[in-house]
Amino acid sequence: MEEVVVIVGAGPAGLATFTCLKQLNIPSIVLEREDCYASLWKKRSYDRLKLHLAKQFCSLPHMPYPPHTPTFVPRVEFIKYIDSYVEKFDINPKYNRSIESSNLVSGDFERYIAKFLVVATGENSKDFIPQIPGMEGFEGHILHSSDFKSGKEFDGKKVLVVGCGNSGMEIAYDLSNHGASTSIVIRSPFHIVNKEMIWLGMSLLSYLPLWLVDSITLTLARLIYGNLTKYGLHRPTRGPFELKVKLGRSPVIDVGTVGKIKQGKIKVCPEMTKIEKNNVEFNNGEIQQFDALVFATGYQSTTNKWLKVYELVAHEIYCTGLSRRGLAGVSFDAQKVADDIALILKSEKRQN
Repeated sequence: MEEVVVIVGAGPAGLATFTCLKQLNIPSIVLEREDCYASLWKKRSYDRLKLHLAKQFCSLPHMPYPPHTPTFVPRVEFIKYIDSYVEKFDINPKYNRSIESSNLVSGDFERYIAKFLVVATGENSKDFIPQIPGMEGFEGHILHSSDFKSGKEFDGKKVLVVGCGNSGMEIAYDLSNHGASTSIVIRSPFHIVNKEMIWLGMSLLSYLPLWLVDSITLTLARLIYGNLTKYGLHRPTRGPFELKVKLGRSPVIDVGTVGKIKQGKIKVCPEMTKIEKNNVEFNNGEIQQFDALVFATGYQSTTNKWLKVYELVAHEIYCTGLSRRGLAGVSFDAQKVADDIALILKSEKRQN
């Protein structure tokens, strides 16, 4: 099949790119390996998840959130917003299209030839669980954060959360709230802020230099949380917004986890070294027994497995949603890609 633009991925990035192209009267087609759009949000997100940025930073192109939407959008409300977005812009992805190579061959041996290819598969294509010596013999339950729904399933259990990003810290909080004896592995320094501080920082970045916004944010963090070193929580030397802009590393937005750590209701553990049956050994020599391990250790992109430029059956290739800027970067990427494609097509039309 010959298309003008083929978009791979029906997550927010793919849907946003389709919409931006449609506003410019450029036809495109969206291919999705799952059986629904926004599958990460619909199938692989825990119940209490909310967007970590205020809604004005998380809308998709050409459709702001309704006025009644909460400032920090819950997962259910975000799915409703995506549903409305797909309906409004009449987006009809082709589902169950698993891309085998950049020749765009699916399991049904369909082949798409396009002037432009947009890779919108995101940064969260495949669950990542690190291999710990002895893990295959663990006698409890092992799951990735994408399979975690609610802490109520672990009431009365001893659970170790591996990973201290936003998902890990929030899952630990949810587990503790539902009666689990909860521990969390924290290996690296990270910034802890609250949602209001992020909202303020994002707003100030329009007027103030990055270093000053970081200075204000860190001052607020010290006033609110104090010195967390004695609890096993260490801050990086570089500021939270500098790390986000330059390295794509997000600060942890506290939902109450820090308070539980201070109260001793969530225990901080160092790096794991090995597992033997239900026992986990840490690099400080301590051994603890657990009923379940929840790996909030992120994802891997699978794009490099099928995208091979030398095979590419397209004139140009673009990527959206891969800049580590979350939903705030999706709209920017989608509009820039659509505008660039429009310029190329306009130039070709003039030449012909």
